[in-house]
Amino acid sequence: MILLADSGSTKVHWCLLTASGQCSDVFTDGINPLFQTSDAMRNSICNQLLPQISSLLWAGNLTHVFFYGAGCTPEKKVFVQRALEGVFKKAEVSVESDMLGAARGLLQRKAGVACILGTGSGSCFYNGETIEWCVPSLGYILGDEGSAAVLGKRLVGDLLKNQLGDDLKEAFFKEYETSMADIIEKVYRQPFPNRFLAKLSKFCADHIEDKRIHDLVYDHFVQFIRRNIVQYFQPSAGNIQHSAVGFVGSVAYYYRPILEEAMQAEGLPLGTILKDPIEGLKEYHKGAVIPTTV
Repeated sequence: MILLADSGSTKVHWCLLTASGQCSDVFTDGINPLFQTSDAMRNSICNQLLPQISSLLWAGNLTHVFFYGAGCTPEKKVFVQRALEGVFKKAEVSVESDMLGAARGLLQRKAGVACILGTGSGSCFYNGETIEWCVPSLGYILGDEGSAAVLGKRLVGDLLKNQLGDDLKEAFFKEYETSMADIIEKVYRQPFPNRFLAKLSKFCADHIEDKRIHDLVYDHFVQFIRRNIVQYFQPSAGNIQHSAVGFVGSVAYYYRPILEEAMQAEGLPLGTILKDPIEGLKEYHKGAVIPTTV
């Protein structure tokens, strides 16, 4: 049995996979070493994950944990590994970036461009084994174009600066039962403002038929394409020229028609779109599952 994990800043999708192909999916709050200590991450695993999977585990049966997460840079992933090894003492633990998880889930062992559009965003050129190079995402303050956090940030900014009309502004305050003061408090003084802003972006999905919101989301994707994806298709990128671009993440999945519209307008080939990479990661890691012996 192996344990797979795809972690964003908002949630972790965990999957216990057996040799027979059975999969048990559970969800917990996001784990991100940029914002949490090893102890905090370990507490999250113990308090949220273990109660959901304890009845499915047998002593010595979990052999590998493959964790792909936001914030798991070479410098930070050691803290996630430490937290996981503290809980799953008999398992071999591997921690990699969410970007590599997206690439493996989308492309398996083929070369191409992979992108994440979830709470945060990212992109890379994957050579079929490893990430060869990537445009830095820079987080929701300096970058993260295309993400739910930045979509929420832009939506709220436009609403509060009266750029989208009084009707939408009034509808937003009514639907979320919030105020300008409450938003300022949660963005500037409380933890995880990116999660808060990402949740507010749902207003766009609920009002996507409104041309003002459609245009905002469309421009949001165009900014991601022009500031990130286009760089992989410049002449200096070599044989990437004919690679289709794959996407994972809730933003890409739920706004697919507008993402397709933006990609077509920018003249770029669109590949697979997945809500999350777990299905692809099951296929990628199935060889690591060892049959249970009694």
